[in-house]
Amino acid sequence: MMLSAAEPRRKGLTALFLDGEFAVSVDTETFVLSGYKLGAELTDEQLHELIQKSDARRAQEKALSLLEHRAHSRKELADKVARVVPREAAERAACHLEELGLINDEEYARDLAAELFERKGCSASRVRWELAKKGINRDLAERIVEENAPEPVQAILRLLARKYARFLTDEKGRRRTVAALQRLGYHWDDIKGALREFEEENGVSAQGGADD
Repeated sequence: MMLSAAEPRRKGLTALFLDGEFAVSVDTETFVLSGYKLGAELTDEQLHELIQKSDARRAQEKALSLLEHRAHSRKELADKVARVVPREAAERAACHLEELGLINDEEYARDLAAELFERKGCSASRVRWELAKKGINRDLAERIVEENAPEPVQAILRLLARKYARFLTDEKGRRRTVAALQRLGYHWDDIKGALREFEEENGVSAQGGADD
């Protein structure tokens, strides 16, 4: 196959034409470093190797760009990189960055769990779900949750004081509060107990009350 044309494209890519027909777009720097010139003959093996090198470089560049903005779990990073390169290249890039210490699932999971517990007020079950969604190992996620999860009623009481107290003066607001707490993963028994305690301590009373 003869390299008949190489045309610049957006996002640092170069379109390669073989025997007069478009064949593939590859990373421009990878193509330049390959040394191939117009008129060069390429075998299937050489083209495959060029594509693999291009995918590897693009995966690495995309992964590093994502990590500049915030930390990621290995799975989360691979998933995002796989949007622009083949999955295999994305996985290799994520594993390589993990080996270099630029990705650490345990550190990431601990930071995420702390944010979910402390800033968002999520329940233990919701934090487990969020960690699983990010690809954190189940045993690691469970250990982190067990080490950091607050007692649920106390966590709900803090949320009520900080965010929902103003909604507890009528039944509609009370039901909205219950729904919000359930979305955070709290069980009804814990919500009911926390509401009763909060309302008794603060003299709050909604007309009618939620169903017991």
